Parts: sequence; C-alpha cells; structure tokens
Amino acid sequence: MQKLRLVLSAVTLTLLFPVAGFTQSVADLESLSPEDRRTYLDSMSPEEREAMREKWRAERAAMSDEERAAMKQERRDKWEAMSEEERDALRAKRQEGKAKRREQWESMPEEEREAMRAKRQENKAKRREQWESMSEEERAAAREKMSKRKHGPKGEGRRATEDAGASPD
Repeated sequence: MQKLRLVLSAVTLTLLFPVAGFTQSVADLESLSPEDRRTYLDSMSPEEREAMREKWRAERAAMSDEERAAMKQERRDKWEAMSEEERDALRAKRQEGKAKRREQWESMPEEEREAMRAKRQENKAKRREQWESMSEEERAAAREKMSKRKHGPKGEGRRATEDAGASPD
C-alpha cells in the first residue's frame, strides 16, 4: 500500500510538472542566461509556449504606465551600457534568428502555414474591429503615434519617436 501511494504521488508530481512551467513569470525568465532560457522554451510544447505568451501578454497589459516606462528605461540603459562590439554581436544574432525563422517557415508543411496565415488574418480582423470602434479623436491620436514611429530617425528605434521634439544635443 505504501508503494502504491509513493507511485501515485510520483505520477501526480510528474503530471503537475508541465503546469509548473506556466507559473514562470517574465521576470523569472529574464533572470536566466540566454542559453538556459532558450533550452527552457525549446523544452515546452507549442501549446505550452502559446499559453506562456498569453500569460506574458496579460502580465504586460496589467502593468501600470510607470512600470512599463521603467521596464523600457531598463532595456534602454542596458543597450546604452553595451560596447559597440556587443551591439554588433547582438545585431548579428538577431539576423541569425531572422534567418532561422525564415528557414523554419519554408520547411513547414503547407497545412501549418495555412493555420498560421489564418491566425494572422484573425488578429488583423481584431485590430480592424478595434480601429472601427474608436472615436475620431482616438483614431487621430493613434495615427499620430504611428506616424512618429514610422518616420522617426533610423537606427534609434521607438526612443527616437518619444524624443522627436528634443534637440540632438
């Protein structure tokens, strides 16, 4: 009977282990090294990864404007603290990731591609619905924000759009 309880508890813990991955927060993952983070994410099933992304989106949506600004500032400080060699290495790594994603897409079966296209169309329809529900003032503010992002100085990212009115000195 004791062995049966032991086996049952072991099986229960094993079944609960994948759920433990869902409790991982963005901050917990950011504390991991890039290699450990990649290993952790690669070990998850596609459904678990999607659930994790949804959780992260919910966490981000729940943040106050101050928390978001602090997070942005932290990333900006981290980037500015990097040497030019580190930045170049990061840019190269981004290009490698982009090439890897392209290769992944091209090696995907057509059914998966169609499913992803359908999901993209669904997201596009949601954004369209949101846009159509906006007042003219909200649309004007959104257009202004998008225009600043789109026409900001190259290489500066979104930060340049925030500082667009500031002098370069």
